[in-house]
Amino acid sequence: MRHFFAYMARMRYINRWGLMRNTQQENIQEHSLQVAMIAHCLALIGNRIYQKHYDPERIMALAAYHEASEVITGDMATPIKYSSPELRDAYKHMERIASQQLLKMLPEELREDYEPLLLQQEDENHRIVKAADRIAAYLKCVEELKSGNGEFADAKESIRQDIDRIPMPEVAWFMERFAPSFALTLDKMKSMR
Repeated sequence: MRHFFAYMARMRYINRWGLMRNTQQENIQEHSLQVAMIAHCLALIGNRIYQKHYDPERIMALAAYHEASEVITGDMATPIKYSSPELRDAYKHMERIASQQLLKMLPEELREDYEPLLLQQEDENHRIVKAADRIAAYLKCVEELKSGNGEFADAKESIRQDIDRIPMPEVAWFMERFAPSFALTLDKMKSMR
């Protein structure tokens, strides 16, 4: 008996933004789907508009699993996780151990295929996923502010500054064309078709 997918199903129980009041809770399963869709789009933009050679489906798979270790570690708030180099490094080490535990939950025949998804390398694909992760965080802030939750105002500005420093033209292209819609109501979006 293998428990890997039973653990993955528990992603829906790990809430994000634990230190902040949320009008709508977001779990890591929902977040991972949004990151996967955004990362896929960033890869397509890179290929079609900037003549890059990304593998959009591979990037989407990496994004789907980018938070997988949190079913074991839980979600640590970003301000805590990055408050010192020691904490950041310790958390990265803990995430790696958790990912290795998840890998062992798979049958031997599948481990080679899942290893790059669970033990992600810092490469071009990972940079796309990280950019998509930041964009998803920004969009969460926009939606919370739209709901009247001022708790996310500083996070929105800080994350937007992070995004603006990402040296990938596909990120700026996405932000210009897709991000503004998140601040609109459904009626406004329908009237602007």
